[in-house]
Amino acid sequence: MNKLPMVLLTFALALPAQEPKVAPTWLHRYVPDLPEKTTDFTFTSGMEGNRHSKIPSCHFTPIFGEGDSEANALQSVARFGEVTIDAHGFCTVTGYLRQEEVYFVLGGSGILKYEKIAQPIRKNDFFYIPTDIRNSLVNPSDQPLRLVRATVKIPPEIRTAAPPPKPLVANLDEIREQTVEGHPTSVLYKLLIGPRSARRDRINAAYEVADFFLMDFAPGGTNSPHHHEVEEEIYLVLDGEGKMVAGSGTDGVEGVYPAKAGDAYYFRPNCTVGFYNKDAPGAKAHILALRTYVPLPKNPD
Repeated sequence: MNKLPMVLLTFALALPAQEPKVAPTWLHRYVPDLPEKTTDFTFTSGMEGNRHSKIPSCHFTPIFGEGDSEANALQSVARFGEVTIDAHGFCTVTGYLRQEEVYFVLGGSGILKYEKIAQPIRKNDFFYIPTDIRNSLVNPSDQPLRLVRATVKIPPEIRTAAPPPKPLVANLDEIREQTVEGHPTSVLYKLLIGPRSARRDRINAAYEVADFFLMDFAPGGTNSPHHHEVEEEIYLVLDGEGKMVAGSGTDGVEGVYPAKAGDAYYFRPNCTVGFYNKDAPGAKAHILALRTYVPLPKNPD
């Protein structure tokens, strides 16, 4: 009698049941530890000696979305990450159908090519790229150019208008800080880019971007824990340190985690989110945040 099938059955029954994997409620990444990844805009062609070669002068570090191990957890955001362009480097021309993009310049200066227009950009600039606009980034300077780049999907049922003829670019210096209703006065906001149907942001042009904004925390300041029912959100800590609120238990107690510059968090709809800045003299903190609409399912069942 062949005992092999019985042995295999016994072995299979002894294996622990595999836990089903569900989409996480929130994600955390520490940007300095993340690897660079190749994407459609990071390789540029050039000459090396007498032969044609590809020179990687444009680099992308995915934080959430495309290039991340849990990219499928995001619903509206296609990619969120940091772009670094070497001195005298440039990125490949791209233009995404039914995707809009927002950028924030972390450091350096360069040129945004928007179709046939060349627009200078500098530190603390932010700008909006509509769907299907051919664009690229060029760095003619002797220093690296660093930016945050986020790409957001536009659902097929949303009708888009003709894109602006010129790039929509602004700088933090042009915006006054303000409080936002429902949040403490210990955190001030600069509202950068928002929906084209609204008028409160510096640039009102987006379809699925609910808000792209900067938070400025006073010592001991807080963004009170809250949630958004139909929006997902990303926080990137630019400087300072404190405690990030991410999710909560069945007892309603918020989850609190240490946070410092370089920490990034993704929150899916209905996840508790907030931030407590360090309570010490001179302890400032700044967080760059992106909030996007998530379409409701057509059939909740």
